[in-house]
Amino acid sequence: MQTTSSPRGIAIVTGAGSGVGRAAALALLQDGWSVALAGRRPEPLAAVIAESGAADKALAVPTDVANPESVAALFGAVVARFGRVDLLFNNAGVGNPPGPFEDWTAEQWRGVVDINLSGMFFCMQQAFRVMRDQSPRGGRIINNGSISAHAPRPNSMAYTSTKHAVAGLTKSGALDGRKYDIAVGQIDIGNAATPLASRMAKGVPQANGEIAPEPLMDVALVGQSVLYMANLPLEANVLFHTVMATKMPFVGRG
Repeated sequence: MQTTSSPRGIAIVTGAGSGVGRAAALALLQDGWSVALAGRRPEPLAAVIAESGAADKALAVPTDVANPESVAALFGAVVARFGRVDLLFNNAGVGNPPGPFEDWTAEQWRGVVDINLSGMFFCMQQAFRVMRDQSPRGGRIINNGSISAHAPRPNSMAYTSTKHAVAGLTKSGALDGRKYDIAVGQIDIGNAATPLASRMAKGVPQANGEIAPEPLMDVALVGQSVLYMANLPLEANVLFHTVMATKMPFVGRG
């Protein structure tokens, strides 16, 4: 077993090659965590590690979270390298299929469910197994929910349904994790400036049928929010944490 000294702990970040996952991985690495970066393509993971300046504390593991064998291999690689897992940022996800939902194929629907819901479950399952059996026991899981876990956008049925389901994973995990000293919480993000969300600045459909631009916030702020949750002692848990662009249309009537 090869180990790397870390004053904080050992973290896994899924979907770490871009967007929110990249921001979280950078924040954790720069704070002294050892981080395994998981994602489907190795090149973006390597780029994030190079950007961090902390390659000695980083491990890139190409992973398909929709495949339970791939997820098991991810956790096995992390334990082999670092000896344990203290944090899982369960972040990997995809957006909605294009067009109205009545025109989607079954494969398009399943593609979102397989990654956003089943992938989250497979990662939580492996994290529980490792955190339950390691010594010292326990750890923390942070699920990426989205404000879509609470309220939909127009024509977002697949994404919104899976994110509502993630809230159920979080609540159940928080309850079931108690006996293993595992804290499970959720971060719900609104309008972080990522490549996926950049279209919002140009105008997106609103509930009243209008197309309107929406404000965005720096995605690095999300990384800092994840870091705050990660660094809490296990006696405390942030069950749900919402971080959003202050003036985005979400609270009240917009």
